[in-house]
Amino acid sequence: MPSSSRSFRALVAKTKGEPLKITKVKGQVPLVTPGDPAANVTVRVKYSTINYKDAMVLLRQPGVAKFPLVPGIDAAGEIVSIDESTTKENNDLGFSVGDEVIITGNKIGQLLDGGYSDRLKVQAGWLVKRPSNITLWDSMALGSAGITAMMCIKHLQDAGNLVRYRGTASPVLVTGAGGGLGGIAITLLHNMGYRVVASTRRANELGDYLRHLGADDVIGALDSGSPLGKQVYCGVIDAVGGHTLASALSQTKYRCAVASTGVAGGGELKSTVYPFILRGVRLLGVDSTLPWNCPGYDVEPSAWKMYRQERIELWELLSQHLGPFPASSLRPVVEKTIGLEDVTEDLAQRVISGKVRGRYVIDLGLKASKL
Repeated sequence: MPSSSRSFRALVAKTKGEPLKITKVKGQVPLVTPGDPAANVTVRVKYSTINYKDAMVLLRQPGVAKFPLVPGIDAAGEIVSIDESTTKENNDLGFSVGDEVIITGNKIGQLLDGGYSDRLKVQAGWLVKRPSNITLWDSMALGSAGITAMMCIKHLQDAGNLVRYRGTASPVLVTGAGGGLGGIAITLLHNMGYRVVASTRRANELGDYLRHLGADDVIGALDSGSPLGKQVYCGVIDAVGGHTLASALSQTKYRCAVASTGVAGGGELKSTVYPFILRGVRLLGVDSTLPWNCPGYDVEPSAWKMYRQERIELWELLSQHLGPFPASSLRPVVEKTIGLEDVTEDLAQRVISGKVRGRYVIDLGLKASKL
């Protein structure tokens, strides 16, 4: 791997108990992890963001990442070099030096160095060219949260009969609405013509904000209820898990679906089979890794191409339903743009504890904003 005299900044997370540290690493990319032998594109990172999973990594929670590494599961920036890849599928995807690109998924910031660095080297197949009507900042206002929100809606439409309820009084429920994924999902659903109920334990505090995003009603956190409650929701996007997911299942309409994509309320699901066998409710798991030659995923190159095409289509859908940018419907979801120096364990704990509203965009060129 070629080296240079240039030093790159990176936020490095080591084992639990050791402080997060912004360090300068001279020359090589990747910066901390051994790297991916198939990686062939080096990106100058301009923006990243902090997701719930990033917060788990920053706090060194078990089972989320391998340390040491550079966190950051999302990144956006400009291609500065392209090498020959050891994997032929990466070598003819139409990228050029100077292209502005987006990286989400494929376990960056968990198994490999991620976006909290001035430089990032990844496989070309992991990249998506920035849609023409959004900026790099916009792309990280969305990030994995936006991709996952759009995937949830697609799953509900394709497998949960959601489309038939567009324009009707039957609402879609969004749990964990105060978070980034929840806020983006509300905006998307509203723009697509669905009635939306937002659920959050901070209903009094965030009610006006959530209604501004497009929620028709704002309610508190769901309580544990009976195995079969009243049929209320024509679809559910659940970013909480635990008893919230169980309660949502019990209130989902006949042959509609719940898209499950979060564990903020716990990983256990204490439910019954009754919603499934008496109402035909579908429980749909949603994961935005969409692996392309990714460690830990035993899939064939034909599947890589399928997942990559899905990722491209999701970005196109996001730009379609949130544009034209800069989108007034998206901007309120972002609470603050911060610098790399602002990414601390204290901020991560606030994310985990649900004390952060919406999204934070990390500007790699911004000095500390003194949160």
